[in-house]
Amino acid sequence: MTSNEIREKYIKFFIDKGHVEIPPAPLVLESDPTTLFTSAGMQPLIPYLKGEPYLKDGKRIKRLVNVQPSLRLGDIEEVGDSSHTTFFEMLGNWSLGDYFKKEQLVWIWQFFTKELGIDEKKLCVSVFEGNKDVPRDEEAIEIWKGLGIPKERIVEYGVDKNWWSRAGEPKDMPVGEIGGPDSEIFYDFGKPIHEGCHLNCNCGRFLEIGNSVFMEYQKTEENSLKELPQKSVDFGGGLERIAAVLNHDPDIFKIDSFSPIIKELETKLEVEYDSNDETTRSLRIIADHIKASVFLIADGVKPGSKRQESVLRRLLRRSAFKTFLIRKGFDSEDFKSLARIIIDTYPNYLKTTDRKEIEDVVSLEIRKFRSTVERGFKEIEKLSLNQLNTLNAFNLYQSYGLSIDVLKEEFEKRGGKVDKEEFDRIFKDHQELSRKTAARLFKGGLADNSEEVTKLHTATHLLHAALRKVLGEGVSQKGSNITSERLRFDFSHPQKLTEEEIKKVEDLINGEISKKLPVTFKIENLDEAINEGALHFFAEKYGKEVKVYTVGDPHGSWFSKEVCGGPHVVNTSEIGHVKIMKQEKIGAGAMRLYASLA
Repeated sequence: MTSNEIREKYIKFFIDKGHVEIPPAPLVLESDPTTLFTSAGMQPLIPYLKGEPYLKDGKRIKRLVNVQPSLRLGDIEEVGDSSHTTFFEMLGNWSLGDYFKKEQLVWIWQFFTKELGIDEKKLCVSVFEGNKDVPRDEEAIEIWKGLGIPKERIVEYGVDKNWWSRAGEPKDMPVGEIGGPDSEIFYDFGKPIHEGCHLNCNCGRFLEIGNSVFMEYQKTEENSLKELPQKSVDFGGGLERIAAVLNHDPDIFKIDSFSPIIKELETKLEVEYDSNDETTRSLRIIADHIKASVFLIADGVKPGSKRQESVLRRLLRRSAFKTFLIRKGFDSEDFKSLARIIIDTYPNYLKTTDRKEIEDVVSLEIRKFRSTVERGFKEIEKLSLNQLNTLNAFNLYQSYGLSIDVLKEEFEKRGGKVDKEEFDRIFKDHQELSRKTAARLFKGGLADNSEEVTKLHTATHLLHAALRKVLGEGVSQKGSNITSERLRFDFSHPQKLTEEEIKKVEDLINGEISKKLPVTFKIENLDEAINEGALHFFAEKYGKEVKVYTVGDPHGSWFSKEVCGGPHVVNTSEIGHVKIMKQEKIGAGAMRLYASLA
């Protein structure tokens, strides 16, 4: 049975039970800044599980169902085994103060055994054993017995296994958080039992395929639990794991939504998936991480250094690193083909119209990282065994951007050791030193009012205006850096300038310089400046009252008008002659120019 068929059967089953299908939430929830990603279908539903009415077309809905793409980072270190992923799909159904344990457990049992045809003799369940705050879940135990599950396949666990809240165990729940006991369903693949084997061990014999959470409690200000007036059900079932059960193989990377990616990797990397443990683990990590990356990019995330951006960068770079270790010739174009396969595999979620943008983001990040990895690895190879330590790992992180995950794995494979806690301490010490150094040296940069910097700063305004006149008003500043020797200017544009375009820009700038135009400024309200046509990229850094510099007649014909806080000449004749030295593409739709004074 395919993943699509499982999705369809699940939705239909619960619609037939009176549920209303709701659309999946995006991976990045704009309305919830407390979390990076949607990690379960219930996440956007917390207000309704707490009692707020869920309204649709003015009518209160108490039964909901959907399939939610999700991303969790807690298991990222375990990705590489047969059952853990960062990205997955979660089947979910909810009762908002309507049905409870009896209906939920009976229905989900029917779905697994009747609709999907899973052998009920191979299913086991777990329930909450109880503690001083919450009683043993006698009701769930009796329901499972009534469905014919023998006593030996009903296992009781404590709060560490069979209690669910977003914060974990009751002691970790903040005031107002809701949670409750849960009951999980496991499939028994029948592998030989090792000593101490149990439902929740990681030996591969048992695979959890569903969890019914009974939202019964809320944390109080007195640090205790009180019963909720509205008791609700929150079910989650991992689609990939259920597909693995129906595939009669505990390895989720062999199901239909992963197998095309794995096959492409086998072909391009010239390896076999089950040839050895290390190769198999690497292929799983690559497949999982690139899939998660494609979904994040489709949701508007770009690689960067903050929050979701840094996660995307980490996923892409870790997958690139794994391919590098297998075959150095695996390049950004190969990653494009992987992205294409994923887009085609998930037509319900990913639009083919977004294909080019997704491929371009993946390709650019991989290309940048691969060149860095190659340089970094040459440095690693120079290190002796006693140099494979945390300090040198940090130095390579600083110099080449290799992540702590990459460095730790590579150092340890060569016999060295990297301590993450020590790495974090060195990193924090370095940050503090950088802050102190920056404060001490702030007289540099735009605060540098030297003659050359002042000339180049004004020339930057002329360059910006000239680019917009030659290339069009789609050009906008993305960044700049000025030293006493040159200016660097980043701007939006899809490709390199032709020689003719460069000459036009240079001639336009130098033509305005030769006119000996006045350079003046006035302080005014930002809105007024914008209404007058002043360019205002990064103007939010300057507050409501801003300095507006005009090159030309501020009350008549002017060449450039821009919000800025830096030093400027009084007249363009002071600048001299501007020469564009070189250009380079720095990303999708972004260019960089270097210019100096002749």
